[in-house]
Amino acid sequence: MIIGSFLENNIDEKRIVFSLDIIKKYSKNGFKVLLPKGYGSFSNISDQVLEDCGAILEVKDKIISQIGILVKISLDQDDPIDKLKNGSIIIVSNCDKNKENLIKITKEKKINLFSLNFLPRITRAQSMDILSSQANLAGYKSVIDSTYEFNKAVPMMMTAAGTVSPAKFFIIGAGVAGLQAIATAKRLGGVVSATDVRLASKEQVESLGGRFVFVDGAENLETTSGYAKEASEDFKKKQEQLLKDTVKKQDIIICTALIPGKKAPRIVTEEMVMSMQPGSIICDLAASQGGNSAFSEPGKIVEKNGVKIIGYTNFASRISETASNLLDKNIFNFIELIYDKENKKIKIDKEDEIIKNVLINGEM
Repeated sequence: MIIGSFLENNIDEKRIVFSLDIIKKYSKNGFKVLLPKGYGSFSNISDQVLEDCGAILEVKDKIISQIGILVKISLDQDDPIDKLKNGSIIIVSNCDKNKENLIKITKEKKINLFSLNFLPRITRAQSMDILSSQANLAGYKSVIDSTYEFNKAVPMMMTAAGTVSPAKFFIIGAGVAGLQAIATAKRLGGVVSATDVRLASKEQVESLGGRFVFVDGAENLETTSGYAKEASEDFKKKQEQLLKDTVKKQDIIICTALIPGKKAPRIVTEEMVMSMQPGSIICDLAASQGGNSAFSEPGKIVEKNGVKIIGYTNFASRISETASNLLDKNIFNFIELIYDKENKKIKIDKEDEIIKNVLINGEM
């Protein structure tokens, strides 16, 4: 069984899906791992170390022609999947179901295409949950990037010259990324408050030392699968007024609110941004999906009225070594689900709940 990868087309993507420990695990399970030269450079892994761990370094064309399983972070129109063997397997962390040309090729070549961003939120899938592992790191990195841009100290300091007041953080969205942002901001000594449309988040926010901000008497907007759902117009009006009163008092705002498969909800309005003090920071983790904040632009830091709006699109990639070490474990755990170790072959159970969700297109 030959498995492999090649570098991502997106030059801002610095994560990899084969770290040293994972290469050893694949080799132990009978896989041959093919990778291109320079594959581990962003994770401080030299070609020599890759080879020492059992990887075989090849040029891209030879990798594509030999592998039976292609593993990547994303699948793009420029990826030459038409050169893969018939009946191959592609496993990616994120793939858009609307990429019709790619889907057409997989059908023609009887390729099973798995995209792990569609994993169901069940206990069995937790070890494969790439969205959670990467969102966790994004929440952490968003606070680090925000404090770097913030031109003041974060913790309270008692000095002979006087007292330095702690920075005030406001986290919008208390999912995986938001909760990690709360925890990180608290560790740095900030005063933290947070809001979420899911009332169940209150206990989680408070357990991390944050103050929960919620519309009094509002409905709980949580789906049965644990995600946030679309709010009513009445709720939006009440929430907007609450946010207006809260936002203008903050030093750093971290926006993490996303609805799966939809454009990010606009939460921080232009008026709110302009009400903040010069030197304040807004970090928008939803910038790539339209943004939670007005003025945010994907991949840029924009300044309005002295307020910096950070719109980086891939926070996990900004700490690529750690992100890669978690991402490749998630993918390895998924491959273990479809790999028959005893007979050393792929075995796909189309009745399995996990398989049903992540198999975008395939010939069983």
